[in-house]
Amino acid sequence: MAQDIVDMPARQKLVIIGNGMAPGRMLEELLKRAPRAFEITIFNAEPRVNYDRIMLSPVLSGETTFDDIVIHDDAWYADNGITLHKGKRVTRIDRDAKQVIAADGTVAAYDRLVIATGSSPFIIPVPGHELEGVLAYRDLDDVEAMVKAAKAGGRAVVIGGGLLGLEAAAGLRVQGMEVDVVHLMPTLMERQLDTAAGHLLRKAVEERGITVHTEANTKAILGRNGRVTGLELEDGTVLPASIVVMAVGIRPSAALAAEVGLEVGRGIVVTDQLMTSDPDIFAVGECVEHRGQCYGLVAPLYDMAKTLAATLIGESAAYEGSVTATKLKVTGISLYSAGDFAEGEGREEIVLRDASNGVYRRLVLENNVIVGAVLYGDVSDGAWFFDMIKRGTDVSDMRDTVIFGQNYAGGTPLDPMAAVAALPDDGEICGCNGVCKGEIIEAINTQGLSDVEGVRAHTKASASCGSCTGLVEQLLSFTLGDAYNPAAVQPMCGCTELGHGDVRRLIVAKSLKTIPEVMQELEWSSSGGCAKCRPALNYYLLSTWPGEYQDDAQSRFINERVHANIQKDGTYSVVPRMWGGITSAKELRAIADVADKFDVPTVKVTGGQRIDLLGIKKEDLPAVWSDLNDAGLVSGHAYGKSLRTVKTCVGTDWCRFGTQDSTGFGIRLERFLWGSWTPAKVKLAVSGCPRNCAEATCKDVGVICVESGYEIHFAGAAGLEIKGTEILGHGKTEDEALEIIAAVIQLYREQAYYLERIYKWAARVGYDTVREQIIDDVARRRDLFERFVYSQCFSQSDPWAERVKGGEAHEFRPLADLTQMAAE
Repeated sequence: MAQDIVDMPARQKLVIIGNGMAPGRMLEELLKRAPRAFEITIFNAEPRVNYDRIMLSPVLSGETTFDDIVIHDDAWYADNGITLHKGKRVTRIDRDAKQVIAADGTVAAYDRLVIATGSSPFIIPVPGHELEGVLAYRDLDDVEAMVKAAKAGGRAVVIGGGLLGLEAAAGLRVQGMEVDVVHLMPTLMERQLDTAAGHLLRKAVEERGITVHTEANTKAILGRNGRVTGLELEDGTVLPASIVVMAVGIRPSAALAAEVGLEVGRGIVVTDQLMTSDPDIFAVGECVEHRGQCYGLVAPLYDMAKTLAATLIGESAAYEGSVTATKLKVTGISLYSAGDFAEGEGREEIVLRDASNGVYRRLVLENNVIVGAVLYGDVSDGAWFFDMIKRGTDVSDMRDTVIFGQNYAGGTPLDPMAAVAALPDDGEICGCNGVCKGEIIEAINTQGLSDVEGVRAHTKASASCGSCTGLVEQLLSFTLGDAYNPAAVQPMCGCTELGHGDVRRLIVAKSLKTIPEVMQELEWSSSGGCAKCRPALNYYLLSTWPGEYQDDAQSRFINERVHANIQKDGTYSVVPRMWGGITSAKELRAIADVADKFDVPTVKVTGGQRIDLLGIKKEDLPAVWSDLNDAGLVSGHAYGKSLRTVKTCVGTDWCRFGTQDSTGFGIRLERFLWGSWTPAKVKLAVSGCPRNCAEATCKDVGVICVESGYEIHFAGAAGLEIKGTEILGHGKTEDEALEIIAAVIQLYREQAYYLERIYKWAARVGYDTVREQIIDDVARRRDLFERFVYSQCFSQSDPWAERVKGGEAHEFRPLADLTQMAAE
């Protein structure tokens, strides 16, 4: 072994300045092609990991969270042996010594250096631009500052009616602020849209309660006591504001490169191989100037990243520039533009207007080749037009119908499957992340992917703005045929077109806290919901807003309304809780007395080590519970979508092979977890040794006690489906094991769809994904644990005792004595 180490070639040192999306993608490509080629060190001025910057707008609007847009977490860097210096800004490059030096004095030597310093927001130097409350819109710090300001209410002015400005305005409006947009040009997004599309966009923006001021030039930002109070326009108009957001453009961050003598124009000048004027220094991303162009969209950056990864390991590759496309990430507004749509000599245009449906399309042609496209309202053909622009496709044969889109090009409707099949392998599917058709199909085949979630996890297609989800679904169907099950994207019921995932997400994003509010805001098609959606909404609201949302009993199934299981003859079964499967003579005596007193026909031991009293009349339920409560027994929740039982063996108390106190831990778990409402029933078991007498390896969560602690399993099933558990992780102590178990149940509570068992949820989101969030990310695990503990403050009350006191007594009173009526 020692000889092997001696013979291994020394790895070159690769240092990267910047940790944005471009270097992140470059690293992915590099590690995929040559995982051991370099010893990698990254300096990131931001105090955080790599995240999806183009998803900051959904974070601002509350539609998603920062955790959801992280691309590479801490574990990813550790797993790949990468040293990441977070919050360390590089201030100097010593090209002679081949070193970079950070502001805190950290030094790193390099053989190859990559500069990826991105860009900086442009701040208009008008009077008042340094007042507190003047913000840019560039990174998570800006978003957090805007969210904080929005919580205080008031008005916001956004300077800039471009892509970022409108996304910022929409996000602040969703957060509850009154918003004005001030734009210098006559139409919004004039660089991406023509006048007609700009008009439709303005109308849609104003319908969201945002006031738009075009041809408006900022004269000064007004303030008092060092803080913003408003904005004055050149025409004298004063707009009151508690914050002013500047979103007027970006500039490549090339100062560091310029200081050390690298060639810099508008950005750092690079070759087709992304090499700077120093052959050992490369640059990638928004800080770059390539063939006179600087890019601010992600697709070109990803193209550069692939080229740079190949270049670094000596492969032949060249970046030859990009044609870009633009989408607006504001919920409910669909627009797409690509290429050059300016008027010019020799250019023609084809326009389609559908006023009633708010659809506008314009194609600009030059020599029968599409050179630009603007779509508003229906952007489903954006990728198709974009692909033809990039290829320079001659559209002479379909000129009369091309404006209607791919399905009708040629005069007859085209099968969507045939359309997606006709796309070439390098046809772009996801513009946000630069993912092509061939890449997705390869991932589906090699990774065994069967749904959109899997494609997102492995390729990032559809993982950003999501507008290409339909194309991804078509590719899944095209590749898998009948094996593709699109059930995951089906509406949750006939009352809405939204799936469970969207409903859960929008409840959080829009702070919806009652069922009527959800139905109104999400445009339910029925007046009061149905038996499918009402229980689901009740659960989503209950789990999302613990302590705020009041449980709606009428939105529960009959078993949960009466806290007992209805049987086929109309009677009910009652299962008292026995903590960890332990009982006593007093409890058994009380159960026996109840069986005698109420003529219970059947007393059965369940598979979960509890006693089931079957055949109890509905009107007798409160009296049965009263007698059981008197003996100290409480509801076992055998009827609920909640914790059912924690099954145990006798462990070290009695067993010769027991390694831990499995009974005691089972009791502790059950007392800690009981009462927690979950998407579906949850069962646990704790076995004292690997002989597994409690059958922990077929439970939703199982524990196998071993000499070194607690081996924790999850995602088992022994009902309609039989499935062994997956190993989740290892807890050294009872406390650690308890934290892990509570955290995974909380993650399940927050992510699963109603009635989705743990094993189905885990398969959908990925077992490794669950492990990463619970085992690898200790901070996130503790957050989940604390949220679970908080929700339990409002859950652990015995419904039987409440009903005994008279709660919902009407539920248990018979409407009439039909036997007596018949006799009379």
